Amino acid sequence: MNSVAVYCGASSGFHEIYTQLAQDMGRALAERGLTLVYGGGRVGLMGALADSVLQHGGRAIGVIPDFLVEKEVEHRGLTELHIVQSMHERKLLMADLAEGFVAMPGGFGTLEELFEVLTWGQLGLHRKPVAVLNVQGYYDHLLRALDHMVTEGLLRPENRHQLLSHAQPRALLDEMQAYQPPQVEKWLTPPTT
Repeated sequence: MNSVAVYCGASSGFHEIYTQLAQDMGRALAERGLTLVYGGGRVGLMGALADSVLQHGGRAIGVIPDFLVEKEVEHRGLTELHIVQSMHERKLLMADLAEGFVAMPGGFGTLEELFEVLTWGQLGLHRKPVAVLNVQGYYDHLLRALDHMVTEGLLRPENRHQLLSHAQPRALLDEMQAYQPPQVEKWLTPPTT
């Protein structure tokens, strides 16, 4: 794994721990020589993450749609910045550039990006690690919801285990480096009559 796409908020949230986490993640990526691939903004958690990567000598690649250039205020000091036409193009390019995916605290956009790469993994479109950085239990409710889906028979346990989780950036990156994708040949249950 040489590059990691990190999904996170264009806001900083109400708790300073989220900004600290973004800075810690940036430093961990840079120290390991892992290239950051992210949404290209310079505000909120996105900006704190990219700034930290760059301050610690790492590489940061941003991918931002043209209509968000002003809203998310594109980061002009990145190693590379790709301005694309749409959100779909953004997500596809980020997935192509990344060899792993992490969701930090964020909102709808972060969850949407996370679930898309999880679904692509379930369908066998990639075999890359996908994880949440679960600081202060931010993703506890989401993880319980996924467990409930397994209990209800709507998500296979093997697919549930595609999503890694840890509260510390370095430990999470260790888990991602060691990740072995599940061997699931069939992901749908055949219809019964």
